[in-house]
Amino acid sequence: MNPLLAVLISGVAMFAAHILVILLFREKPAVPEEKATEAQAPAKAAGPAALVGAASKLADRVVPRTADDASPLMGRRGWMGLAWGSFTAATAGCLAATGRFMFPNVLNEPPQQFTIGFPDEYGEGVDERWKDRFGVWVVRTPFDDYHETSGFYALLVTCTHLGCTPNWLSAESKFKCPCHGSGFRPTGINFEGPAPRPLERARIVLAEDGQIMIDKARKFQEELGQWTDPEAFLAV
Repeated sequence: MNPLLAVLISGVAMFAAHILVILLFREKPAVPEEKATEAQAPAKAAGPAALVGAASKLADRVVPRTADDASPLMGRRGWMGLAWGSFTAATAGCLAATGRFMFPNVLNEPPQQFTIGFPDEYGEGVDERWKDRFGVWVVRTPFDDYHETSGFYALLVTCTHLGCTPNWLSAESKFKCPCHGSGFRPTGINFEGPAPRPLERARIVLAEDGQIMIDKARKFQEELGQWTDPEAFLAV
């Protein structure tokens, strides 16, 4: 629930509980002595029947019957329970809303920089083991047209059309987007469908311990001539 909405509902509930408590514990209105004397006067002059009627009227004036006492649904004890229950629920709602503000939403995203093992652990072609965990395909090629040597490059798994995740179709040797049919070659070049540009590559280098390190914080776009950057390709 929205924290602001929870605070609003709690405030309304506390106000309602406060009104109920006031209604339950309000004092009975006092009857002036003059009216009580006037009610007793006719009773002295009349007979027994008049005396009973006058006593009943006097009792109603001194202790009037209220809607709380005559309620057909719930007595005073029930109303008190309802009032305290409403107050407790409102207090709990306020505490919950306060706690909600103290613990904001935290989106745990995968790290932008990570190592994926040593070069000799990969064969030629597209490797999908890091697609779900880190959002990249690691491709080992015997020859790269942009660097004219063998090595690795990392493709981001985001379609350049509307951001869907393509699938690697090994039988057709292409990436195919399931949303609108965009197709990409193993190099990442777009060749079919509505995708306006190739897939993006991520920075790929060797870490100090000799493992392959990928840094998604730095991206390279082919249409901007960035695939020729030394860190867009790891030569081995």
